[in-house]
This record gives sequence, structure tokens and C-alpha cells, in this order.
Amino acid sequence: MLTQNLGYPRIGSYRELKKICENYWAGKTGYKNVLQVGKNIRHENWKLQQETGINLIPSNDFSFYDHVLDHSLTFGAIPKRYNEVILKKGNTELDLYFAMARGYQKDGLDVVAMEMTKWFDTNYHYIVPEFHKDQPFKLLSTKIIDEFYEAKQLGIITKPVLIGPVTYLLLGKEKESGFEKIDLIKNLLPVYLEILARLDALDVEYIQFDEPFLALDLSEKEQKAYEYAYKEIRKAFPRIKLVLATYFEGLGNNLALTTSLPVNVLHLDLVRAENQLADVLPQLKENTILSLGVVDGRNIWKNDFEHSIAMINQAIEKIGTERVWIAPSCSLIHAPVDLENETNEENLTAEVKQWLAFAKQKVTEIVTLKKLILNEGPASTLQKLEENKKALNNRKTSTSIHNPIVKERVANLKAEDSERKSHFSQRKIKQQQLNLPKYSTTTIGSFPQTAEVRSWRAKFKNGTFTEDEYNTLIAEETAKAVKWQEEIDLDVLVHGEFERNDMVEYFGEQLEGFAFSKNGWVQSYGSRCVKPPIIYGDISRPEPMTVKWTSYAQSLTSKYMKGMLTGPVTILQWSFVRNDQPRSETCTQIALAIRDEVVDLENAGIKIIQIDEPAIREGLPLRKKDWQTYLNWAVNAFKISASGVKDETQIHTHMCYSEFNDIIQNIADMDADVITIETSRSQMELLDAFANFKYPNEIGPGVYDIHSPRVPKREEMVHLLKKAKAVIPGDQLWVNPDCGLKTRGWDETKKALIEMVEAAKEMRKNEDVLSTAAQN
Repeated sequence: MLTQNLGYPRIGSYRELKKICENYWAGKTGYKNVLQVGKNIRHENWKLQQETGINLIPSNDFSFYDHVLDHSLTFGAIPKRYNEVILKKGNTELDLYFAMARGYQKDGLDVVAMEMTKWFDTNYHYIVPEFHKDQPFKLLSTKIIDEFYEAKQLGIITKPVLIGPVTYLLLGKEKESGFEKIDLIKNLLPVYLEILARLDALDVEYIQFDEPFLALDLSEKEQKAYEYAYKEIRKAFPRIKLVLATYFEGLGNNLALTTSLPVNVLHLDLVRAENQLADVLPQLKENTILSLGVVDGRNIWKNDFEHSIAMINQAIEKIGTERVWIAPSCSLIHAPVDLENETNEENLTAEVKQWLAFAKQKVTEIVTLKKLILNEGPASTLQKLEENKKALNNRKTSTSIHNPIVKERVANLKAEDSERKSHFSQRKIKQQQLNLPKYSTTTIGSFPQTAEVRSWRAKFKNGTFTEDEYNTLIAEETAKAVKWQEEIDLDVLVHGEFERNDMVEYFGEQLEGFAFSKNGWVQSYGSRCVKPPIIYGDISRPEPMTVKWTSYAQSLTSKYMKGMLTGPVTILQWSFVRNDQPRSETCTQIALAIRDEVVDLENAGIKIIQIDEPAIREGLPLRKKDWQTYLNWAVNAFKISASGVKDETQIHTHMCYSEFNDIIQNIADMDADVITIETSRSQMELLDAFANFKYPNEIGPGVYDIHSPRVPKREEMVHLLKKAKAVIPGDQLWVNPDCGLKTRGWDETKKALIEMVEAAKEMRKNEDVLSTAAQN
């Protein structure tokens, strides 16, 4: 019996990767320093896993920005617009790589970034490969080979990790018509074979192919692509042992296909799809090894050793000990790095901490399970089993988890609690009293969180600042932001959220049932790390959370100040959620807490309230047959949060990095008065779903990409607005950035928003001219 890990967090124990990359982008450090920090993180990760006792340690799971982008660079899948970046004197491969991720605006060049979207149903974002008909591929970057050799030089024989060829193609997007991306499999496969040949020359034993699309619905052509690809790989390299990793869902109707593929090891996610074990065991080919993903790679709860041992023994009874491996359910990049870094009981009590396991602890759990199964090791191993039972029992019986008042409120909900008082057509008439112009301008909510603002928060938390001193600084910063928005003539203002750390963490800190880590960071995209709250108990809102600062900002202006809230589904999705009750019930509890806040904002005189739900599509189950069950409770939770107000109060929501075609009816069912969405990287393509559906409510398509540091020109935004107007009536359109501006700098933010406001004015002016001409 062997143990394996599928991937380890690459950000470093204290976000070293974030810090070095951001310093590099700011010109504060050099290329060699970036490479050295990356090397240090890799070595630390490999040595930790080796010392813990993991038999098969992954390599090529490290990335400076995104592992999908790594593969695009490896395969030479580089859009032509980056040719000038490549040729620019002094630019390295790393500069090209970051340009693809973030755009490039310097040295006289202005190149937009590649599109970004969510990695399956996680909050991790990947850079979407771009494909053209008959596209060639070539081995450009040797990263996977270099890192295997690097580990070998340390005396650690790793298992290189590759995104499988079919999954890589399915992650991408066709950038022209007349072909399907899966048609490129025969062009792409030779590059895989070249990589394998290089690794074979280094005596690699195992290679992991990640093929999570085997847990999704596949077309016949896609199924045949799997058969073709792995038949060719096996034929070319009969010696190399192929590890096929599936995760995030069960194999379902792809079971027969998957078990027929000529691989040596099949990995299953038994956290998300425990029942598939019984289905797979009878169909497993003779001598195929089964890797059991029993340790949760996506959540932070301690493993239930007894339950995992039962599943492992179920497999052993059928196929024998030597054909069973123990592993996490998926890569551990979705988990924080190390629970040992949590030393502050103010945020994370000893009681809650004993229920948790971060990535480092999960690696230990994998090895401990093996020892318990094989009855290996000292008596302390059995002691770990008893400690595990004790911690789990403590969690089941803890009085801090259950709140009967919350449970009763959920049980007493009625159908009318999730419906606005009137239909949108009637609400729209009443909301015309707001007297907003056509192409109304606004932002998504947050303004730049400068180092100075973050330092105030840190000083307040460590006691250097008193509460009065901190509040005075936040008030001054808010007042400056309000005044500046008035000066550039934005129509609907925001207070800037300077008092907030993270759009989920801020609310969790004020809700009962949440706990927080100090260093529990996980990667969201690139250098952007988030620290998800931990939902351990029933959720309620003891007192208003946002009314104070929103009301203060409104008092500074005669323009409308937007109340800014995070929606229940997003708070659920972007937290580590309790696993002892249905997610739907937890989400409904959050919805009631947000509903109370919405009503309090309205009572405080706030006329426009935004309830962000960027994660609602992210939460979709991977199998379409399961979608509607999820959408029913997710949409209902949003409606509960939004439906306590009068018709005159305008409810906004925001979604980003989502494909909406398949769920457009459900988005309409949310019945937000205004929805703002990400559309700039897709050049307004995402609006087609709303246009084809004849979406009745108002919509703000993002006119510039905030995840790139480049400042767009006014003409670009006018061009995008004209594309939007071609498919959506102008009187339904708002003008806004793609997303919040928290991660951007003030200089680029100011320049971009000034251009955005002028773009909206140009659209109004053009329409006035056309209207006058028509009348004449």
C-alpha cells in the first residue's frame, strides 16, 4: 500500500509567492529573486511531504500564477497578440507568462490579458486557453521536466503532474467558428509524447494525469478523445506508470469509459462521491491500482479515521492491500497551508481548532491512515485514532454549534418571504423616481486597499490604534472617496469599503457561527489570496454590520450611496462550510441574516442596495442532472435576502467570471432590479445569453477588466458599450467595471474610472444626436 498526494499549496506558509510576485510587478525586485523564492517553496513542500512519509510526492504542482496557464506556455498555446511582448528586448519567459495572465501596458505596448474563469466549482480562477482552427502546438517551456530533475537532485523522486490532454482542451475556448476544441487532440498529443519522452529519459516511474472532466457529462466525441489519447500514450510508453486522477464528483456514466483506459492507477474522489466506490470495484481491470481520495482536499475538517478506514477496508476486501493507495480527494491547493501557524485563540478557539486540519495536517492524516490499516508504527499511532475519535465526538456534542432560535426561524419561512411585493415592471416605474440618467455609472463596490489603509487595520487589531483613532482615519478616507466620485460625476456612489478586509470575512466576523484563522490563506488567482471564514455553527446576525459606514457616506453627498453586501450563496461558497448539515440549510440561515441587514439599510434611507453573488454559478454541481436542486435553494436564498424591502428600493447584484447560457432562467428568477457582470475579457460575448433570453431587468456589463493593471482607453469602452447596445436596449444598460477595485492602485483606478464616465457620457450624447436627427 502506497500513499500519494495530488498537489500541495504553492503560495508558501506565509504567502511568500504573493509578496515576491507583487514586488516584481512593481519593479521592486529582480527576475532571479522571483525564481529563487519559487525554488524555496518547492523544496520546502517536497521535503515536508518526504519527511511526513508520503510515498508519491507531486512535482509540477507549483505555479507562479496558474497551473493551466503553465500548460498553455508549455504547449506553446500563446495568442499572437503577445508576439511583440516576446520580442521586446529584456523580456523573459516569465514576463511573457505574466503578460498572458495580467495584460501588458508599458514600453509602448498595450496588450489585453487572457480570459479568466473558475476552476470547476471552486473559487480558484484559471487562465482560459485560447484555441484556433488547426492550431499547432509545440514544446516551449520545459518546466515539468526541470522541476522533476530539480527534485531528483535533492534526492526526492517525484511524480510529475500534468493536466490530461482532454481536460486541457475542454478548459479552453474556441476563438473562431468552424471547429470544436476537442478536434485539436491530434495536434496536441505529440507535445505530451515529447514531454513523456524527456521524463522517460530521466527514469520517471509515475506520472499523474489530472482528468476531472471524467466526472462531468461528456459528448461521444469527447469520450473517443479519451480512448485515443490514452491508447497512444500507453503504446508509446509501456514502461511509465500512468496515474489517472479524477475528482470533484463521481464517474457516473463515464465509469465504463474510465475503467477501460490503459492506465496503472485510477484515483477517485470519495469525499464528494463516496458511493462510487461500490460501483467502481467490480469494474476495475485486473492489476489496476485504486487510489482512494478519503482525506478532504477542499475543506478543513479533521478526517473521520473510522469512516475512512471502513472505505479503505471495503476496497482491500475486493482487490487486496497492494492494489489500494491512500490519498486526498484532490489537490491540496484549495486548503490553507498549516494549522500550526494558528496561535491566536481570539480568532480560532482551542475547541474549534481541534476539529480542523490544514494541508500539512492532511498529509499527516494520509500517512496515519496507512499505518492504522497496516497496523504499523508505534503505539502512538493507535493513540492518534483515539484522539481523532475524541475530537469528532466533541464536535458532535458541542453546545456552541446549535442555536434553536435560528433553526426555528428557518423552519417558519413562508413562500412570500422570498418574493418582492410587485413584479419588476411595476417596481421599475416606481424606481424611476430615482431620476438616474441613461447609461448610469457606478462601480462594483470596493476602492483600492492601499498599504496605508491595511496598516491602519493591522494597528487597530494589535492595539496600536484606539477604536476612535482608527474610525477617524477610515472616515477621512471614505470622505475623500465620496468627494472624488462626485468630482468625476459618477451617478451612483459607493463608500469604498475601507473598513473591510475581505468581502466574505468582513461579514463572517460579525455573524454568529463563524470562526477565523490568522494565516489560513488559499489562492484565488495569481497573487490574490483569500482567508475563508470557517462556518462551524448556526448563523445569526447580532447587530447591523454595514449601516454605520454606509449612512455616514450617504450623509456626505446628495447623490445615491449604494449599500454593499455579500450575498448568502457567495458567503457559503467562499467559506469553509460545516459538513454536519445540508449546505442548503446553512445558506438559508445566512440569507436571513443578510435580509435583516438589507431591511436596516433601507430603514436608514439607503435607496440602492447591492447584494453580490459572484459565486452562484460556481456552486453548480458538475452534473447537469443535479443542477436544478441546487439552483432552487440557491436562488431562493438570494430572494429571501432581497425581498424584505419596498418596491422603490433598487436591489442590485453582481456576478463575475461565469458562463450564463445554461442558467439564464435561474438568474432571471433571482429578480434583481440590476445585475452587473464581467464581460470585458470576453468582449461582451457573455451578453448574448441575456440578449437571446430577452432578459427583462437592467444590466451592467463590465466595460473594463480590473484584474489587469492596464488602463483602458475611452474608445475601448465606447466600443464595448456599442456592442452591448447592439443586443441589449440602451435603457436597460448600466456602465461599470468588471469587478471591485480593491486590488488595484489609485492611479490606474482614477484614470480608468474617469474614462469610463466619459464613455457613458459619449454614449448619451450620441443617442441625443440620433434622437434629434430622427425628430427632424
